[in-house]
Amino acid sequence: MVSYNYSRTPVDTESKLGDDGDPVSDPTFYKSLAGSLHYLTFTRPDISYAVQQ
Repeated sequence: MVSYNYSRTPVDTESKLGDDGDPVSDPTFYKSLAGSLHYLTFTRPDISYAVQQ
């Protein structure tokens, strides 16, 4: 890792979350979706790599 290159982050790192929006009607769905995506990134690194590129 002596000759590595930096890369830009494709996400806005300066945005802040606020509590002025409406709450979701079913938070279980969003928790399940986030957990599924987390599981997918660990079990299929080939997909994670392709999405990152």
